[in-house]
Amino acid sequence: MSAPTATNTDDPRFAVAFPTLTDEEIAGFQAHGETVKIAAGEDVWTAGDRDMCMYVIVSGEMSILDQQSGELIAVHPRGAFSGDIDIMSGRAVVVTGHATTDLEVVRVSPSCVRTIVGTMPALGNRILSAFLMRRSLLQDSNRFGLKIIGSRYSPDTLRIREFLNRNRLPFGWDDLEDQADLDVFLQAFDICEGQTPLVILPTGERLEVPSNLELAQKLGISRPIQSELYDLVVIGAGPAGLAAGVYGASEGLKTLVIDASGPGGQAGTSARIENYMGFPTGVSGQELADRAVVQAERFGAEVMVPATVKDVTCNQLGGHFIALEGQGELETRCVILATGATYRKLEVPGMERFEGRGIYYACTNIERMLCKDSTVGVVGAGNSAGQAAVFLAEQSKHVLLVVRGADLRKTMSSYLATRIEQSDKITVLLGSEICQMEGDSFLSSVTIRERESGQARTEEIAGVFVMIGADPRTGWLPETIQCDPKGFVLTGQSVVKAGKWQKDRPPFHLETSCPGVFAAGDIRSDSVKRVASAVGEGSMSVAFVHQYLAL
Repeated sequence: MSAPTATNTDDPRFAVAFPTLTDEEIAGFQAHGETVKIAAGEDVWTAGDRDMCMYVIVSGEMSILDQQSGELIAVHPRGAFSGDIDIMSGRAVVVTGHATTDLEVVRVSPSCVRTIVGTMPALGNRILSAFLMRRSLLQDSNRFGLKIIGSRYSPDTLRIREFLNRNRLPFGWDDLEDQADLDVFLQAFDICEGQTPLVILPTGERLEVPSNLELAQKLGISRPIQSELYDLVVIGAGPAGLAAGVYGASEGLKTLVIDASGPGGQAGTSARIENYMGFPTGVSGQELADRAVVQAERFGAEVMVPATVKDVTCNQLGGHFIALEGQGELETRCVILATGATYRKLEVPGMERFEGRGIYYACTNIERMLCKDSTVGVVGAGNSAGQAAVFLAEQSKHVLLVVRGADLRKTMSSYLATRIEQSDKITVLLGSEICQMEGDSFLSSVTIRERESGQARTEEIAGVFVMIGADPRTGWLPETIQCDPKGFVLTGQSVVKAGKWQKDRPPFHLETSCPGVFAAGDIRSDSVKRVASAVGEGSMSVAFVHQYLAL
């Protein structure tokens, strides 16, 4: 992302990212903030600072710089304002603000920014739209923010890239496989290959093969528990969980949303969702999640990532306790379970050694770029598999869609099936399955067998995207929360029929066998496995929470 110039100000993205405030709007900010003067040459803030304020430029010029390279990212003249989504979340900022000239600015605290967004809808919409677009431009640059040094064939490199992408943290990536002289390249960073993946933070701090939690703590994503008692804790930040977070916080409940990896859930692994109402041109699962997170934080919800729940203590009288791995325990009056489901693994001998080295369970641009201009495979016959095949066909040499069944349209939406059938870059292999995988340090070929005839073919392939079935993320639940034989959580009358309801009153529709604990989305037995349905259940569950709290 570069500063707006005469050559790019016509780009509609920059118009959204860098709006100009009127004199009246600047005066409005002065009523909410503190007017301060900053001398030319001083840093207004530096990368790594947390709980950042927003600065409205009254006079002078502020430059936004990449801390490590010193490269100019953007320029804020009079009438501009600084900041992006990190102001709403309180995370560590990834860029540096520098006074190019003497500055007079209005410094507005994060809480005041939230107040303005909540009470002045027109201005608030411009601010939030600018914040989201700026972060999108930073991510699209693929060079600002953090730096990752690691091999494309390293599962840890992929894990870190996916984690940062899911949490909207911009980064650049130097692939070891692209270096003409690897030894010279590594010497420049004073490391050996065994110390990779190396992550260099915007502050310059270096982390060797960091865990997601270590990254989160360093970047201000992960924060300690901030309340002795919550009204509502939502476990899972997929579409259902985020919807519950938005509705819970907007309706005055002290709300915490917890997720083990980052916002988006299974939907976040989808490159494009085209049948979600209100988005006629489609929306990526991650973009939908990103907007929901900002919306939830705008209303005051806390988002805790990464945090793994290891147990829920179901108290029949209320006051449930949630134990987190390595992060203590918290108490809440109500719980919404929204941990969703995960794609099943292929039953192919030895496939585990290729996970992250050619076998992928997500299909975003992070994974797609690893297979660019190569033949790839997609396994599955649902909408997620269809969306992946179409998305991959845009940049891959060819896509093989491997389907166990005999009819693609039985489990896939018609519009997707038609698009796939009409594509000359996608071959559908019905009644087929992958039976063998080959490769040294990474996947290089697969054997595909026709189930009826037994005929097999071997294909050189750069990656296989597995999107088959779904297993609920319920293995951690206590026995007091009843599940069906497949592991999905029972709710409402299903709990009564199973003989697991012990209260005099009937359970609410989405209430589990533990009173005050609800389930929404893919984790719930008999739920409709669609994004729109998950969002609906997440919001509806908050209505039941209110009714429960009123008892």
